[in-house]
Amino acid sequence: MSVLVIDVGTSGLRSAIVTADATVGHVDYQAFAPSTPTPGLVEFDAMAMGRAVLQVANATLAATTDRIDAVGISTQRASTVVWDRATGEPVGPALGWQDLRTVFDCIMAKADHGLALAPNQSATKLTWLLNTYDPDRSRDLMFGTIDCWIAWVVSGGSLHITDHTNAAVTGLYDTALRNWSTRACEALNIPMRMLPTIVDSSGELGVATALPGAPMIGGLAGDQQASLVGQGCVRPGQAKITFGTGGMLDLCTGSEPPRSSNRSSHGTFPIVAWTRNGEATWGVEAIMLSAGTNVEWLRDDLGIIATAADSHTVASQCDTTDGVVYVPALLGLGTPRWDYGARGALFGITRGTGRAHIVRAVLEGIAHRGADLVEAAEADTGLAIPTLRIDGGMSENPTFTQALANATGRPVEVSPVTEATTLGAGYLAGLAAGTWTDLNEVADSWTPAVVVEPNGSLDRQSWQQAIERSTRWIPDLSALDF
Repeated sequence: MSVLVIDVGTSGLRSAIVTADATVGHVDYQAFAPSTPTPGLVEFDAMAMGRAVLQVANATLAATTDRIDAVGISTQRASTVVWDRATGEPVGPALGWQDLRTVFDCIMAKADHGLALAPNQSATKLTWLLNTYDPDRSRDLMFGTIDCWIAWVVSGGSLHITDHTNAAVTGLYDTALRNWSTRACEALNIPMRMLPTIVDSSGELGVATALPGAPMIGGLAGDQQASLVGQGCVRPGQAKITFGTGGMLDLCTGSEPPRSSNRSSHGTFPIVAWTRNGEATWGVEAIMLSAGTNVEWLRDDLGIIATAADSHTVASQCDTTDGVVYVPALLGLGTPRWDYGARGALFGITRGTGRAHIVRAVLEGIAHRGADLVEAAEADTGLAIPTLRIDGGMSENPTFTQALANATGRPVEVSPVTEATTLGAGYLAGLAAGTWTDLNEVADSWTPAVVVEPNGSLDRQSWQQAIERSTRWIPDLSALDF
């Protein structure tokens, strides 16, 4: 029994086959980066995305002889599509989650309505699209995040659904009711008729009639929650960090719902980890705004490494940074400080500082930020994280993974697949199809590629001094609070 997984990220999309032994194969990938017409605007063509998804899915299906029992869908979260119900045509560009055109709208929503919204959520993006393309709200339009749009595409336009993991990060979700918030929709002038039905993350959700054999759609989840499941973090206290362009820590907290949907005192957010059989499992999320971006900066802008992999090779040329500390705040700081005006910084440079010291300092700075996320999640939940599981491109860097173990003071378990989102979406769909019996079986299948034990410690005191000096660099941005 096998599962087809469709995995749509921020810069590309892939399809793959996940088999009953948790092997990921027959991967087909297409780059699909958003466009940036002007600084702060991030958008893409949803129709082109839909065509690309069908292309990669058909390529993967053509490459396998396995029987496909279900389809799992994992996607970037909060990116926003609005389309015409009758024609299926988007009314305008889809707005990516990174789009910042609604920063002022978020500020006004808080001032006028008491709504705590961030520009990376869907809510104000949807209002912007409606105000631009349907100002009098007379058209019969549909809203969806990317999971919803892809489900619409692969079902031939018969499904208008999203799951709780995606709905809960839109800014339009009522955590207590586990449904759409009438208050938020009324405040933002969003007709509730255009919102999708919220369904379980795992279950018999519909039929992918646009794919050969019309397999069942069995799984639907946001990328970070899919990665959480993919790394077997299904019990309270189990956590993972995905180190991609940014870094996302997700911690499973269990069946107890959060008291509030707002950001907690140490800078984490409550999330729906997944839903199954009508029951929700909850979690918290901590965010690092830039992780792999810093390695790209070393490669593409400074030119002191040729490839991302070179960061390990070069950093290995020295045993320590000799006191150099790097703060990876190229886009500001997320959890726990949430300072959009903070900026990246290098401290402790001397005449003896060389290329290797700087590269190592960058890797250790990202590791320090990973430790910040762990400490914040533990402080906000009261749960201990005994071991940390990681995936994403940086999980393949031995210097970085050792630095992370040393910064956090705990073992780091590296995922056997770099993109655990794919495996997690496969698990969710496979649970619906009977490939796996329950989440305990998923948890027991976890086998890390390597376990990295701490072999020293990083200077967290110097780190705290450095990060304090990097904050409030642009006061007007630092004053923003979402």
